[in-house]
Amino acid sequence: MNGLVDELLARLVHGERGVLVRVEKTQGSAPREAGTWMAVWPDGLTATIGGGQLEFQAIGEARDFLAGRSDIDGVQRYPLGPSLGQCCGGVVYLSYRRIGRADVKALQAELLAHLEPVALFGGGHVGAALARLCSTLPFKVRWIDSRDGVFPDALPAQIETEHSDPVQDAVAQLAPGSRVLIMSFSHAEDLDIVIACLKRIRARNDLPYVGLIGSKTKWATFRHRLEARGFTEDELARITCPIGVPGITGKEPEVIAVAVAAQLLQGLYAG
Repeated sequence: MNGLVDELLARLVHGERGVLVRVEKTQGSAPREAGTWMAVWPDGLTATIGGGQLEFQAIGEARDFLAGRSDIDGVQRYPLGPSLGQCCGGVVYLSYRRIGRADVKALQAELLAHLEPVALFGGGHVGAALARLCSTLPFKVRWIDSRDGVFPDALPAQIETEHSDPVQDAVAQLAPGSRVLIMSFSHAEDLDIVIACLKRIRARNDLPYVGLIGSKTKWATFRHRLEARGFTEDELARITCPIGVPGITGKEPEVIAVAVAAQLLQGLYAG
């Protein structure tokens, strides 16, 4: 498992120096949104700010800056249509910053701060496939299980693991705005986590998505038990089960992971 932040940090740890190029703001149509970044090295790139002539020019300016052939002062303005011939037609403002080994800790915090929080309950095969995939997407994952020894030893910076027993106790400590995915090793744990999420939604209404892995039959059984506990129709409508975008029927963990990640992205970019 290796995300872009990890690639950036690893190169710095090994003594490489580069330039961090960030999209500070945009006007009109632009290839990428504010907060997007790429690291420019003498011999390569990590990540992208959208490609095309904008990125080509930014790479050249970053390498000149890194080599001391130029000095970039402040945020630079790039009109995409007139000067760069890109069909987007908007304006992008880029900043340039030299980075080295001393910046590792600060950069890790900075680059992870803008990611959307995901709470993933379950360290099984589907959970592992989702964690791998989410580490390449704009998500910061809190990966939770009640069992010891289920997580890989080496994980990307975008993934934080947590042992919680009972597992549902972790729900109270989730970051506000977390998107919750429930796929533990047992139906009993799944139900306990769903209940904890519904109670938090009732009290704080700060979990925009709660997805439960399983069939329509599983959800019908859960629904009956949750109704018996006093949860209303509107509250139960906050749970997505089955999870994943419709039409993807494969059962392989990687296929399920793609369908679920796509659903998370739909919610993230809706509106």
